[in-house]
Amino acid sequence: MTISKLLKETTLQEVEVKGWVRTFRANRFIALNDGSTLNNIQCVVDFENTAEETLKRITTGAAVSIKGELIESQGKGQNVEIVVSSIEILGDSDPETYPIQPKKHSFEFLRENAHLRTRTNTFSAVMRLRSALSFAVHKYFTDNGFFNMHTPIITGSDAEGAGEMFRVSTLDQKNPPLTDEGAIDHSKNFFGKDTNLTVSGQLEAETYAMSLGKVYTFGPTFRAENSNTSRHLSEFWMIEPEVAFMDLAGNMDLAEDFLKSVLTYVLDHHAEDLEFLDQRLFDEEKTKPQAERSEMRLIEKLKFVTENNFKRLSYTEAIDILKNSKPNKKKKFNYIIEEWGADLQSEHERFLVEKHFKCPVILFDYPANIKAFYMRLNEDGKTVRAMDILFPGIGEMVGGSQREERLEVLKEKMAVLDIPEEELWWYLDLRKYGTAVHSGFGLGFERLVMFTTGMGNIRDVIPYPRTPQNAEF
Repeated sequence: MTISKLLKETTLQEVEVKGWVRTFRANRFIALNDGSTLNNIQCVVDFENTAEETLKRITTGAAVSIKGELIESQGKGQNVEIVVSSIEILGDSDPETYPIQPKKHSFEFLRENAHLRTRTNTFSAVMRLRSALSFAVHKYFTDNGFFNMHTPIITGSDAEGAGEMFRVSTLDQKNPPLTDEGAIDHSKNFFGKDTNLTVSGQLEAETYAMSLGKVYTFGPTFRAENSNTSRHLSEFWMIEPEVAFMDLAGNMDLAEDFLKSVLTYVLDHHAEDLEFLDQRLFDEEKTKPQAERSEMRLIEKLKFVTENNFKRLSYTEAIDILKNSKPNKKKKFNYIIEEWGADLQSEHERFLVEKHFKCPVILFDYPANIKAFYMRLNEDGKTVRAMDILFPGIGEMVGGSQREERLEVLKEKMAVLDIPEEELWWYLDLRKYGTAVHSGFGLGFERLVMFTTGMGNIRDVIPYPRTPQNAEF
């Protein structure tokens, strides 16, 4: 039986439990954890009847199997405990070298020991919540009639036009085949062309939406951006729904309902882990200067999303608000808003959410020149049917749009950006054969996990972070 279930048991009985020793006090009290819950179960050893050799091997990190009687606890802090009748050491742990000691470790140190960091309360809570969010995502889309699609990881197209992609190649790096012009001859490569790891499954998802109606992807994506910030990973997971016959208003409705649903799920089913992380963040905030502290606690921030209607306003309205705001006029923003067309920064997005409207915000109708080629051009010729959802503390959470369904308009936009038609012939085919209004959005899963757990660095919400100069484990 898992420790999670044992701690809820009211029937006193003979039990067997397996897990890892967190602490062993006074040669008598084992705090045992098996990962199923934040809480340990106390196991009381009769040291007079336990071999001294066995007692010596019960150290922090050791894996053990314990049999005994589940009884009402004699001490404080737990309802039940186990009186040990037999204990088997399944795997030794060297107390001198085992890195996860019962003390506070820095997150930097734990990243260096990422293979063991989930044995700490913080990281076990974070990863259980990551798992719960993943389940909630699939549940939401399944319950709402979506089909899950596995989009290609190896692709010949750059969906975002960013150009920062990892190349996939089997060519000899020291002596690659060359064309007559001296360039690398990719026709000799494994796929007969230049290919990369995907930055998005969106374009392929659109093809399936235009036949299955409602689809979503939830898969790994890659970006070769040489960035070492607390919000960038080279490998991360994206959630991307695409829906046929849905316009931008429907897209906003879907995204708001989706976000509220998955956050409500973890609030309802994982209160224990959330309460622990809420307290951890609160204690951490107390060490910061007053001006840098968050105005909301973690669970309060989650309910701020689930219990408020999202405010919807155009990019143009947002620019007017920001231009006339006190922080802008007093030059408190790091990026001063001077004119229409500015690309909004996290500080601007957070001002709108936390200070001005005091609720999550959806901005729509962005300038075309700061958004991707596939977004539907508005009648004004200068804005596109794009939308971003802004959250407290983190800024942009979701980016989406109504897609450009008109063949000639899409061709014109691709020509301006030098995107070859032959590279995306299949994408253009969707506009030739049975074209229709359709929309979708993208959500970086790790960003959602960061928001839910209150972790300040994206490297701490993915099992093994991949960043520039770091592909350990």
